[in-house]
Amino acid sequence: MGLAKKSENNRIYFVFFGMLAIGIAIFTKMSIIQFKEGEHWRSKADSLTIKDEIIPANRGNIYSADGSLLATSIPKYTVYFDPMSPSTENFEKYIRPFSDSLAKFIPKQTAGQYEAYFRKARSNKKRYIHIATKLSYTQYMKLKSFPLFNLGKYKGGMIVNQVNVREYPMGMIANRTIGYERVNDDKTITRKGIEAAFTDYLTGKEGRRKVQKMSKNLWKPIHDENEIDPQDGYDITTTIDVYIQDIAHHALLSSLEYYEADHGTVVVMETSTGEIKAISNLGKIGNGSYTETVNYAVLERHDPGSTFKLASYLALLDDGKADTATIYDTHNGVVTFFNRRVTDSNRRGYGKISLARGFEVSSNTVATQAVYQAYKDNPKAFTDKMKEFGFNQTLGLDLKGEPASYIPVPGDRNWSKIALPWMAYGYGILVTPLQTLTLYNAVANNGEMVKPHFVKEIRDVNNTLQTFEKEVINPQIVKPEVIKKMQAVMKNVVIRGSGKRLYSPDFSMAGKTGTAQMNYGKAKGGMYYASSFVGYFPADNPKYSCIVVIHRPTKHSYYGGDVAGPVFKRIAQKIFTDVPSLNEIKDIESPLPKAVKSYKNYYANVKQSGNVMPDVLGLPAMDAVAILENLGLKVQTAGTGKVIRQSIKNGEKVEKNKIIILELS
Repeated sequence: MGLAKKSENNRIYFVFFGMLAIGIAIFTKMSIIQFKEGEHWRSKADSLTIKDEIIPANRGNIYSADGSLLATSIPKYTVYFDPMSPSTENFEKYIRPFSDSLAKFIPKQTAGQYEAYFRKARSNKKRYIHIATKLSYTQYMKLKSFPLFNLGKYKGGMIVNQVNVREYPMGMIANRTIGYERVNDDKTITRKGIEAAFTDYLTGKEGRRKVQKMSKNLWKPIHDENEIDPQDGYDITTTIDVYIQDIAHHALLSSLEYYEADHGTVVVMETSTGEIKAISNLGKIGNGSYTETVNYAVLERHDPGSTFKLASYLALLDDGKADTATIYDTHNGVVTFFNRRVTDSNRRGYGKISLARGFEVSSNTVATQAVYQAYKDNPKAFTDKMKEFGFNQTLGLDLKGEPASYIPVPGDRNWSKIALPWMAYGYGILVTPLQTLTLYNAVANNGEMVKPHFVKEIRDVNNTLQTFEKEVINPQIVKPEVIKKMQAVMKNVVIRGSGKRLYSPDFSMAGKTGTAQMNYGKAKGGMYYASSFVGYFPADNPKYSCIVVIHRPTKHSYYGGDVAGPVFKRIAQKIFTDVPSLNEIKDIESPLPKAVKSYKNYYANVKQSGNVMPDVLGLPAMDAVAILENLGLKVQTAGTGKVIRQSIKNGEKVEKNKIIILELS
């Protein structure tokens, strides 16, 4: 019995001392953790519940030359409520008026339902209740003024997350040039245009703040002295003139719709500086409407056709290979090079005409014969001249993605015997519209070739960081006397040549028509036409140069003078005159549409009528709109085609800025 008692006591002692040892070990470890390793484990815990959050900087704005806002970052606000932040006194005092205000602002629940919901959340110690998403600044400020929230973020429990959304107040105006910013599904960002080219300046510097984890996916900002405010990005002022841009956009759109073309572009450049004042790129989409999809002016290379003849003529005259008075036989409109025919649009030819007259009427036979005879023994001399004019390289534009123009040179795998005569009138080469315009602008600028540019300056609120001045590519592309001769010839294109239907006694223009066959010799897609006109205005002391290119017109006509020329003319009219031209429109390379012939004296009547509403019934939409806008009316159209009804009757007094609705067939 004694032995049993002793054994039992031993077990008790063993258990006691064993438990004591374990307790001492636990206490010792806790002491080590608390006093020696405490900082490590506290930081470990904080790392799981507290983190640094990036505060995005406001992206800089993009402005037009006249200060109109083209692109801006609009803040959007998501608001949460922490019902545990207000003191008991403030919560009880303001929760009812807060719920009343919220019920009027977001009427998803009644004031009573909101109040009950918030009281329950407070009793359950919830700290992150969603109130609203994607509020505008005005809406956010209104919500911030509500009872309770107006006590501030600490006393009122208002939690705000801000994100910036990029918006474009002018809509489609110069959309592909201004560019865009798009967040992709994988959270990467795609940028185009000026948005991409100047993103380093626009982006700004991010800020940082600490946030605390409230639940699985919700984090609450912790406002402390370590918060770093973001620095907004710089603003960009472009060269775009909104008034000229609007004119160019609508002039191009009207022509695309009337001729049911696939796509087109127009660029207006200030002659002396190279500043791009307007650029519109419109392409047809699935529903038949037109929108800015591709920057055709900068990115699309194609055979320019007859507009390239200017380069050929400049080379001939500057090298002394021919003179504007040199005579060439057009051979009844057909000449042959190595079994390949070159034809004129006038199938009977023009007889024997001068080099200058060949340019005026856009004779292919004259251009090809002149270049081939002059350079057949040394074609490299011709291609070297093209390089001097800036071809076979890029312009080095502000925007990304510009391809180099392509001119074949002897020794290339694409060089052949036919390359030289083909090149003479704009085939077998690849040039963008803006590269073509740059050459014409050099002639307008008395031989000085300037680089086109889209941006005037980079600045913040108080200071200008960088100014973009005129950049000269070539101070004198050819001899001054050659420039003078070609200026006179291009002026005659409009007065008596292939662009004579554009002539106006009210203002002068100079330029060149172009009608290029595209996709020729290829089965896929079939051959189609690109219609173009490029030149400058006024013809004497030019202020602006301009190019219009319209691809695949399918109705009425495809000649450059018919399709692209009127766009050029309308832009010049709207910039420099208050009324449309008063000249009689005559036939040129091709028969005019009947709708055009029927109102050849119409503009004269409009001028005589003063401020009286004219009768525009039967006119194509683009001509009716031009007439009425020049009278100061705001025109709205319904449908497409010709005008069949006008909301203001013929003979009524015209009031400026009054709206007129045209119903089209």
